[in-house]
Amino acid sequence: MRFAIFGNSYQTKKCEKIATLFETLRKHGDNYAIDRPFLEFLNREYPGITNDAAVIDGNNFTADIVISYGGDGTLLRTASRVGDKGIPILGINGGRLGFLTAISHDEIEKTIEQLHNNNYIIEQRGMIQAETDSHCCLKSYPYALNEIAVMKHDSSSMMTLETTLNNTDTIVYQADGLIVAAPSGSTGYSLSVGGPIIAPDANVFVLTPIASHSLNVRPIVVNDDTEVRIKVNSRSRNFLIAIDGRNESCAENTIITIKKAPYRLHIIRSAGSSFIKNLRDKMMWGADTR
Repeated sequence: MRFAIFGNSYQTKKCEKIATLFETLRKHGDNYAIDRPFLEFLNREYPGITNDAAVIDGNNFTADIVISYGGDGTLLRTASRVGDKGIPILGINGGRLGFLTAISHDEIEKTIEQLHNNNYIIEQRGMIQAETDSHCCLKSYPYALNEIAVMKHDSSSMMTLETTLNNTDTIVYQADGLIVAAPSGSTGYSLSVGGPIIAPDANVFVLTPIASHSLNVRPIVVNDDTEVRIKVNSRSRNFLIAIDGRNESCAENTIITIKKAPYRLHIIRSAGSSFIKNLRDKMMWGADTR
């Protein structure tokens, strides 16, 4: 099999067991290429474990499977590199919680074996995208697996976010910002500010205000065919848009349009895993701690 490997290149202690991955791939006779910054990191910290690796520069690569080694942030960055190639991504957790990267170090050998035996699950994850009008041109990759957040920039004052759904219904938020999350992102930033947990195969978005000034405004779930248009009024005359953590500054009155992306991301799960099991294991979902 052919693997493309991306990873976290700034936390040495969390890569101490990565030699197991390369030993297992060589054992199966697999070919692999490593993203250059991650390869340079490995060669510096763990000399000799990647001597037979090809190098990935840019996004012009092919593989049967992409491996993301790190935390959920690493997987989100990897997703932006994979884009619409349709290559399934396997997330190995070298970070903290690892909700998207559900494979632990102890499961590497077993998981690679399952890949070779076609004994695994591929989840189709919905994506969202952002577009802006002429006031602000997005420079980064405009697609998100988790969320697109519109937030205040450098002022303690709240913003007014005039949010229109399908050019028909308008909600005016007085808040520090607004998160539009895909199902995968419902367990991330949106959850931390009071949003609902959504199963990854649901065809919906959730709009979650950040520190809303109005107690009668709550998160709302809408069909993923909905087009969300946001116009911001801010005392600082600008605001931030964060697309899976990639931040850009936009001028006030920029109109942001958020809608379903034209492709889905493919995430590999181990056979026998499930969304609810992951909630129990990672978030102690339903656990009685009394």
